[in-house]
Amino acid sequence: MTDFKERILIVDDEADLLKLLKRTLPEDLNCEVLTASSGENALRLLSEQPMDLALVDMKMPGMDGLDLLEHLRREHPWLTVVMMTAHGCIELAVQAIRGGAYDFITKPFDHEGLILTLEKALERSRLLRENLRLQKHVKQHQAFQNLVGKSAAMQRLYETIQMVAKSDLTVLITGESGTGKDLVARAIHNLSDRASKNFVAVNCPTVPENILESELFGYRKGAFTHATQNRIGLFQEAHTGTLFLDEIGDISTNIQTKLLRVLQEKTIKPLGDTKSIHVDVRVVASTNRNLQEKMKSGEFREDLYYRLNVVPIALPPLRKRREDIPLLVDHFLKRHGTELNRPGKSVSAELMEMFLRYPWEGNVRELENIIMRGILFSPDRDIRPEDVGFPGNGPKAAHPQDTALHDLPYKEAKEQVLRRFTVSYVERLLTLTQGNVSQAARICGLERQVLQQIMRRFGIQADGFRGAGHTRRRAAGTRSA
Repeated sequence: MTDFKERILIVDDEADLLKLLKRTLPEDLNCEVLTASSGENALRLLSEQPMDLALVDMKMPGMDGLDLLEHLRREHPWLTVVMMTAHGCIELAVQAIRGGAYDFITKPFDHEGLILTLEKALERSRLLRENLRLQKHVKQHQAFQNLVGKSAAMQRLYETIQMVAKSDLTVLITGESGTGKDLVARAIHNLSDRASKNFVAVNCPTVPENILESELFGYRKGAFTHATQNRIGLFQEAHTGTLFLDEIGDISTNIQTKLLRVLQEKTIKPLGDTKSIHVDVRVVASTNRNLQEKMKSGEFREDLYYRLNVVPIALPPLRKRREDIPLLVDHFLKRHGTELNRPGKSVSAELMEMFLRYPWEGNVRELENIIMRGILFSPDRDIRPEDVGFPGNGPKAAHPQDTALHDLPYKEAKEQVLRRFTVSYVERLLTLTQGNVSQAARICGLERQVLQQIMRRFGIQADGFRGAGHTRRRAAGTRSA
């Protein structure tokens, strides 16, 4: 139950229908009903007081339902609109949905069906109203160590981080990809007594096994081929500070054994050295894997797991804290709007509604990437679903050249389509970022090295996109017509 009566505006030129609905809806929906006999009167009422829902007839003299809908989407974008239409006008109803209406009902309508439709529409209005409330308070919101969110789950996380930070206990952070495990690790370091010392991070899966050992523990000159000088490892580099082992669930059992020895003895032995070196390091590890399942299969050492899991911190996926989405959207709009030199962007009501219902398998990182694409690709102030290719949009029109592909064998046609798409996509990114490969990689969600490999494969050179006076340069013969 809501604390106040929601307002429904009914717009129809049939006086009897207005009287009937004004008499029956308040009791069924616990709402206040206002009526307007024309589109012009509806706009006047909306200028005087806010509404939660508008029930609009399609056919009216003067300003019809579609014209009114267009005004409402422009002047009251957060208003939920349900259209009423006769049985023979389904095509118009579909047109209204495409124009931004939430739903439609046909006349003469079943009263129970009408109530069900309006209840769902009001639920949508409540979601958007909560989003607006959060946006009004967002200026008072201070991010906690770059972590954004006011949900109960995030408040518990902040409390845990503050308690854990003051100790030297080993921490294991678990959570799906994109939930911010690296931010939590940095927060623990920043709030600890080691904050003034080094924070050293290593993404374990990105380092080959034969190199990871020397990276962690260091080596002595002559320890192996190409070891031409001594090199300290990451444990020594993090001495008196914090070492963050990201995605530790992917390291080999050989490295696990040596890592266990370090945690137990607080000493390391560089490759090729006969002496052990004492290290004072606070270890924070993370994983998106189920380590208990990996222990059952013998892929992860049980004794190492319990050495790491002294203080477990489990991060909630974004779909479990949807109330934080508006805050995150505002945070990313401000942060990346400034970085990309396109400030002042906002998210349309339609896109925000999609955000609030989307499953977010890629979590906060996926949301951030979508916001960055929207900032770059939206032609207007508002970022709309079509600007970011958000799920729910129809298929794009075929490229004029694609008609010729039907004359080619399937494999060759597929390669040409992929080539055209990849070159066009990467060139678009580099144009918008003025040849900044790191920024382009962040926008498209790829590692910088992966994007560079793609560019080399298709002969795309970033230099050709830097500066307004430069022209694009590509290696000859790498792109088909």
